[in-house]
Amino acid sequence: MIETWRWFGPSDSISLGKIAQAGATGIVSSLHEIKTGDVWPVDAIAERKKLIEDAGLEWTVIESIPVHNDIKTRTGRYRQYIENYKQSIVNAAACGVYTICYNFMPVVDWTRTNLMYQLPNKSHALRFEMTDFAAYDIFMLNRDGARQSYADAVIKKAESRFANMSEQEKVLLEKNIIAGLPGGEGSYTRDSIRSTIEQFIALGTEGFRQNLFLFLQEIIPVAEQAGALMCIHPDDPPFSLFGLPRVVSTADDARALLQAAPSKANGLTLCAGSYGARCDNNLVEMAREFGPQIHFVHLRNVIREEDGSFYESDHLDGDNDMVGLVEALLSEEKRRMQSTDNLPLIPMRPDHGHLLEDELDLPDVKPGYSYIGRLKGLAELRGVIHTVTRFIK
Repeated sequence: MIETWRWFGPSDSISLGKIAQAGATGIVSSLHEIKTGDVWPVDAIAERKKLIEDAGLEWTVIESIPVHNDIKTRTGRYRQYIENYKQSIVNAAACGVYTICYNFMPVVDWTRTNLMYQLPNKSHALRFEMTDFAAYDIFMLNRDGARQSYADAVIKKAESRFANMSEQEKVLLEKNIIAGLPGGEGSYTRDSIRSTIEQFIALGTEGFRQNLFLFLQEIIPVAEQAGALMCIHPDDPPFSLFGLPRVVSTADDARALLQAAPSKANGLTLCAGSYGARCDNNLVEMAREFGPQIHFVHLRNVIREEDGSFYESDHLDGDNDMVGLVEALLSEEKRRMQSTDNLPLIPMRPDHGHLLEDELDLPDVKPGYSYIGRLKGLAELRGVIHTVTRFIK
């Protein structure tokens, strides 16, 4: 696999030089400064690509070209935004960046309730706590119908939890949850969040799924002609939040979206941490079934809890079979090298990492994206890859 590293652009506190020293050869990046829905200009893509290449690295994957909410709801200016999206795909491919990760999550791009969950060794991980999330949804956001989204036991615990929260804890919980919304803190009020949620709930799961399929049926032929590979990121976490529809959470979801626009260009980002937050997703089986459609991989692990809570564990020490997953992915790469389907090696990145002591007090460390934590994860994964490679028949 191609070892890659997520880089947030020139303002990232982790330099391209540090990434090169980590041993990664590929960069996963995006033009975050471009407003969602606008066309990515060739000049801007080429400038970023040159910056990366001047550091001796390659811009391997775009993560992401964001999908405007109007496209997801098929309202407002969605027709123009789809045309803009097509042009961005063409422009990226013209600059030699062919793999494009994106997501189709409603309202929230990712959700955690605790960005500084302390582990027994005093390092810090990202955590999703169902009780805290329900407390926010029911008692802070006051969403209509929120109670119907949770089991009675969860509601009872959430009520007790909320009653014992300090004002500071409430503010931090809301800040952590809003961090996963596009644009992040400062872009949303509770009223605007409720309004956006209601718009997506009204679509229903099948209505929302159909909007995804219609989007794919427009962009995938363009990507195929341009030589680009589109790879959708799963829902994070892979179950309903705020009563919202989720349509990229399971193996069945993946099968349906691949069938909706059959093409080599229509593929998956196999995020082990996202899909793996559900116990009914078998990552090894998914890697074997969807192998030719896997265009990008996020390797991270989680410890799951019975009520749907989870936290991000060490890369090799969680509920998901990381060694088995790596073996399945390397077997797929071997198949590619022996076939005529002209698919590249699979880019992977160590997704997230624990915040360790040396970086605890540093400014501008993005949650999950510390340097040393990801370096540790990459080293562990590299060891697995080197070992498993020797035994692939």
